[in-house]
Amino acid sequence: MGKRGEYNMDLANFDKITMNLEDKEQILRPSMGYWKDSFRRFKENKIAVVLTIYIIILFFGSILVPVFSSYSISDQELMKQNLSIGEEGHIFGTDGFGRDIFVRVWYGARISLFIAFVAAFVDLIIGVLYGGISGYFGGKVDQIMTRIIDVIQAIPFMIFAILLAAILEPGIFTIIIAYAILGWTNMARQVRGLVLQIKNQEYVLAARVLGANSRRIMYKHIFPNVIGIVVVTMTLTIPSAMFTEAFLSYIGLGVPLPQASWGTLASDAAGTFISYPSQLFIPAIFISLTILSFNLIGDALRDALDPKLRK
Repeated sequence: MGKRGEYNMDLANFDKITMNLEDKEQILRPSMGYWKDSFRRFKENKIAVVLTIYIIILFFGSILVPVFSSYSISDQELMKQNLSIGEEGHIFGTDGFGRDIFVRVWYGARISLFIAFVAAFVDLIIGVLYGGISGYFGGKVDQIMTRIIDVIQAIPFMIFAILLAAILEPGIFTIIIAYAILGWTNMARQVRGLVLQIKNQEYVLAARVLGANSRRIMYKHIFPNVIGIVVVTMTLTIPSAMFTEAFLSYIGLGVPLPQASWGTLASDAAGTFISYPSQLFIPAIFISLTILSFNLIGDALRDALDPKLRK
């Protein structure tokens, strides 16, 4: 050290760092689009990937197993009543009427998945359009449409579905009608809140200044930015619809005979639970595992589609 405030540095104690142009222009991390990066982060959740594979197997199994099986959902063999698991070639055994439970479980998956996906589709169409219009136009339009949502959400969905099934003929389409009337409100609220945030962004204001009409702004700028929350909400709607169908079928207001669903299988097995517990456990396990799968997949999609978590 020299004079006060002055320092003598020995250059021999330092290493010279050099970088050529090739190293400077090297891309350390490849550029990724939003959906590609979201898919990459979703794959990192191993549990969600495994459950997605389970849902895919369940979907194709519900289509193929009842078609190619040597048994049908209504075949009754009174000499083979209440067979245990694996007995006489019946993988899941038989019920009190001698019907093959394995085929009925896969057919029940078809019914449950059909109702769930149709309910999610109805949720998508009505909820996104209603919430998008309400949030975009704002003002009195938003106030009136929001009050309508408040009134609809004040009606208990399950009680409404039970009353509707009691008034109309119980069945698949009765459950779908119930969702078309009441089930879309959560989606509409989610979309409305996000649209209220997006419509005041700079790029939306710039598009409006450049002369873009409301239809183009919603189609090109708003809807692409709400698709993430739409996908997540749809994924969480599916297990809710499946539970509703199972509950209504369990109490006798769901899928009518001779059709089979997981709810009707559980209802039929409830009376013989003490003697033949597997007849109730099998549909209960499928119901629980499928609902859990969609919930966990929805959580994984929410994390993967969140732009704040991009690295």
